[in-house]
Amino acid sequence: MKEQRKPVFLIAGGRGQRRPSPDPLLQAVFQEFGIGSPSIAYVGVASGDDRSFFGMITAMLREAGAGKIDHAVMAPEKADLKKAKSQMEDADIVFFSGGDVEAGMDILNEKGMTGFITGLYQEGKPFFGISAGSIMLAREWIRWRDPDDDTSAEIFPCLGIAPVICDTHAEGDDWEELKALLALEKDGTEGYGLPSGAAIKVFPDGRVEALGGAVPRYQRREGNVHHAGDIQPDTTG
Repeated sequence: MKEQRKPVFLIAGGRGQRRPSPDPLLQAVFQEFGIGSPSIAYVGVASGDDRSFFGMITAMLREAGAGKIDHAVMAPEKADLKKAKSQMEDADIVFFSGGDVEAGMDILNEKGMTGFITGLYQEGKPFFGISAGSIMLAREWIRWRDPDDDTSAEIFPCLGIAPVICDTHAEGDDWEELKALLALEKDGTEGYGLPSGAAIKVFPDGRVEALGGAVPRYQRREGNVHHAGDIQPDTTG
């Protein structure tokens, strides 16, 4: 049986980052799926479906070659979830935008949307994300029940569409949260730090390619988290 699932693109994003216009990482996503002027379903739950944020990101997507962009609104109490599902089903590609990972996952769980979204991916719908949206598409993330107590850290599941662990644009704090997450994992678990301007392309079998710059890889070994080298973009193409 032919593999239906597509590679997932996880883009770092980052506040204050000076992006080329059009963004070559977004162009790489659209080129991968071979769809001219692809229609996009924009999932903005990580920002509470903030309209100004939607406008800013929509401009970037259009500059990179996107066609119609529908805001699949889910955060408001009376959101039309049937309409949001239809927009995601009809779109060529589903995009997860940035904001707060835990808040975004809470909305998807509360609205009963996680199974629908992962089902779309299993059926072959392409997905990509930026910033918190990238982490939501990955396997899991970390939170603290008490922000002042390091021992209160715990792992919570994300969508798992990309079978990896990653953090985004956190090079400034030396990937503190990613390392804290890996410290709670079992030995051998790896995670990727996506610096601003970079991305990873994640295949259904877990293979990872870097785009836009080197991506550091971290691994938990013998109870400690180590830098396990960088993955480099393929420059031969």
